[in-house]
Amino acid sequence: MNRRNLSQDYSLRSLQSLLGVSRRVLSGLIDAGFVHPARGRRNELRFSFQDVVLLRTAFQLQSAKVSSRKILKALAKLKAELPDELPLSGIRITSVGESVAVRSGQSQWDAASGQHLLDFEVAPIRGDVAFLDAAPRNLASREEQAEEWFALAEQLTETDAVGAEQAYRKVLELAPSPHYDAYTNLGVLLCEAETRCDEALSIFDAALEHFTDDALLHFNRAVVLEELKRYDAAATAYQRCIELDPTHADAHFNLARLSEIRGDKQGLVRHLSAYRRLVG
Repeated sequence: MNRRNLSQDYSLRSLQSLLGVSRRVLSGLIDAGFVHPARGRRNELRFSFQDVVLLRTAFQLQSAKVSSRKILKALAKLKAELPDELPLSGIRITSVGESVAVRSGQSQWDAASGQHLLDFEVAPIRGDVAFLDAAPRNLASREEQAEEWFALAEQLTETDAVGAEQAYRKVLELAPSPHYDAYTNLGVLLCEAETRCDEALSIFDAALEHFTDDALLHFNRAVVLEELKRYDAAATAYQRCIELDPTHADAHFNLARLSEIRGDKQGLVRHLSAYRRLVG
């Protein structure tokens, strides 16, 4: 399957969501030359992860009344030290007076001083860029980090499906215990892409290894099986959902529809009646 390059995978709309600033402010930052975005297939602006970090920093420095000349100088040095894509951990960038400060714990560096940041990795945290110590994580910090990625994934779901998918996969990678919502949301996201239903099915199958008796997961799995035109397997999955939750009206409705497709008139009547009773 062809995939877009994740290093150039932020649209202007998703960038607004990440940074929490207006399109006018973003356009002003771009026009000032703080970043030089690429162009997509339809000539739309596409932004790299570096662009996200640099624009966030430029916005903070502008808000602190730092001159454009000093901002450009600081960003040029900062850009040279940033990775191209999203690794796991990060550092925090803030403005201190007219300087760009890079912090880890109690330590701090000036981004324009030439000191290297390569001992650290970068990740977006709730729409900001946080720089965290890259030392091994304990259980609590991994859980907190997973929740930060989950918050970002939810934020990106409506505006940047690829970014949301990447963030949900990070949650599944980091979470010290199976993350129900990340499995569910990622499976739904992949199913909505239509051409990725096989991948969605794999996600729901993996989730059910941990949450065996969850009715919603069986329902979502049934929907994916329907999309794949595996009607018998879908009917079985809907039936399992109903066994676990007899009040699941949508499962009855979908099973009634499948019964009609499969020529099961008794099943059609039975499940349609159950649906009407539950929603009536």
